[in-house]
Amino acid sequence: MTPFECVPNFSEGRDESKIRRIADAARTVPGVAVLDVEWNADHNRCVITLVGEGESLVNAVMGMMTVATEVIDLTHHTGEHPRMGATDVVPFVPLGGATVEEAVRLAERLGERVWKELGIPVYLYGSAARRPERVDLPAVRKGGFEGIREEIGKNPDRAPDVGEPRVHPTAGAVAIGARPVLIAFNAYLTTPDVGIAKKIAKAVRSRDGGLAEVRALGFEIKERNRAQVSMNLTDYRKTPIHRALEQVRREAERFGVGVEESEIVGVVPEDALLDAAEFYLQLNRFDRSTILERKVRAVSSDAPGAESLASFSARLAARTATPGGGSASAAAGALGAALGEMVLSYSILPAAPDAELVSVRQECTTARVDFLRGIEEDARAYDLVRAARRSLKERPGDAALKDAYVAAVRAAARVPLETARRAHAIAHRLHAVQSRTKAALASDTVTALALLRAATDGALENVAINLVDLKSAGDAIGPIETEVARLRLPV
Repeated sequence: MTPFECVPNFSEGRDESKIRRIADAARTVPGVAVLDVEWNADHNRCVITLVGEGESLVNAVMGMMTVATEVIDLTHHTGEHPRMGATDVVPFVPLGGATVEEAVRLAERLGERVWKELGIPVYLYGSAARRPERVDLPAVRKGGFEGIREEIGKNPDRAPDVGEPRVHPTAGAVAIGARPVLIAFNAYLTTPDVGIAKKIAKAVRSRDGGLAEVRALGFEIKERNRAQVSMNLTDYRKTPIHRALEQVRREAERFGVGVEESEIVGVVPEDALLDAAEFYLQLNRFDRSTILERKVRAVSSDAPGAESLASFSARLAARTATPGGGSASAAAGALGAALGEMVLSYSILPAAPDAELVSVRQECTTARVDFLRGIEEDARAYDLVRAARRSLKERPGDAALKDAYVAAVRAAARVPLETARRAHAIAHRLHAVQSRTKAALASDTVTALALLRAATDGALENVAINLVDLKSAGDAIGPIETEVARLRLPV
């Protein structure tokens, strides 16, 4: 499974029955899990976090949007948070081996369906933007529902990317896009003065010269009699949670107020919280593998890579079809990523950590786990090809069996292609920072790069062998061949 996160935001935060109906529309879709549902009455907004396979997510979001269009009327909607639609924004976030390009394609497919089935015009933003000025969500949403309703048919600059230049009368318009993982982080001040919150927000957000990759607004939260600095951390590796909070605290002191408490809306990466823990506890050279839960996961029978190297190599040596070269390539990728992770851990200075080295180390950590998972995924994918081939030999004229065989071959090509993509990308990042790693570890860095190159080359050979079958079946393999050629180039 190629996983994606999707975090649709709906303009309803006061009627729990409506929120439940919207979320339930996703719960009925196979292959999709609802991870989190959060809402706020003052913002009059809810944020629902889903994970699943791409096409299943598109179906789930369509179901949710259909319900939202039925139960939310923006002509009677009020709330602190800016909004342009009943379904306001739908970002797709690639996870694991998924790519931003795949997330963009999902955004585009959803956009076409939203206009065709619901009559809601679509603005594509983030990595899916078709105009440079639409990369930034606040620019797309400028003026809100009422402003866009007035301008959409008059100003060509406000024309949607999908659909006709007219808003849905009650559901407005929607922004659909692709982006990296985002953390929604709010700080409550010890004052109800929203003017102070707005000044602090201006000081910390990127567009006004503040922190990198931070969007911020000031709100009045009436139910708590407090002002809030609401932030989106669009790249927590560049501006981690603790840095954003400390900057808000420093700015607040200028106005004689403090931070009463903070909150995270929706789900959050584990490492983002560990970054904050290391900062506030002033931990020196903390090894995250010593965390109890991580130790338990590492030895769990169903954890990726739980099998010992001795056992895996024995299976690899056995006279069996699987595991084979694809699994071996994923294993090489895991070793290369692990070695790169070690080099970077020694090269990052605790007193003055290099942000790029920290970012590459985290990518190595994530990739290592994904490569370990890929060892078994590759073997399973080829086992399915063999089973489909046997069935087709028994009934060679069966069109359904032929389709099943071609689908199995596609999947068997996709797994090593993801391995190659990931290994090539990690090698590129590691090579870019090689000169800033410890000189004493130069041989380890070279070894890591060699292992990642082996993982890329081996995986691409497994892709190529599957492309032969796909080509004979009439599949359009040109784009894959182009990507294979690109990945064969040195980093």
